[in-house]
Amino acid sequence: MNIAKTVEDQIDAENKRMDELDEDDLDRIRQKRIEHMKKENEKKQELRRKGHGQYQEINSEQEFFDVSKQSELVVCHFYRTATPRCQIVDKHFNILAAKHVECRFVKLNAEKCPFLVQRLLVVVLPSIALIRQGKIADWLVGFDDLGGQDDFETSTMEWRLACQGMVQVDYDVHDGPPTGRSLGPRGHAKGAGTRSGIWQRHEDSDEDGGDLSD
Repeated sequence: MNIAKTVEDQIDAENKRMDELDEDDLDRIRQKRIEHMKKENEKKQELRRKGHGQYQEINSEQEFFDVSKQSELVVCHFYRTATPRCQIVDKHFNILAAKHVECRFVKLNAEKCPFLVQRLLVVVLPSIALIRQGKIADWLVGFDDLGGQDDFETSTMEWRLACQGMVQVDYDVHDGPPTGRSLGPRGHAKGAGTRSGIWQRHEDSDEDGGDLSD
């Protein structure tokens, strides 16, 4: 009851403040909103010029390093054409890349970059590197974190990426994926936290992963 009363008082205070605004105040609020929307649009356009908004293939190890430097958030799928599960990742990433312009989604043929694969210890395919500010924050290796099955939903992949802050979602990732589907001992909301690295740690961001300086 006390919480409800506090919230009600806050709403009443905000309504009173809005009622007391004159036309000049409203104009200033509208102008600030317009400026904010303009800046957000310009930011999105700049990200699109860098390749955000689409799922693209990169063709060399040097391009991998360049992409990692150019964008703050990068998801890179190391794949092999002969591996069926890599095609499943492609399906989900085509959807998520268009939805989440804030992150760049790319893929790299592991057979064409043996030096990089060896350096990053990529063994199981698909392997997905989650790169933040030029450093690898985490890895998705196979589908263990996604329930260990091939038929997981795109929202489950979205949730897993959101756990490391790679994409923005409007729910608490600690509650698990929005489907409510059990993901097993490694991917379930209660069990996932026991695996080091599945949750984003802003305070440890300088220590997460390895530096990708080429």
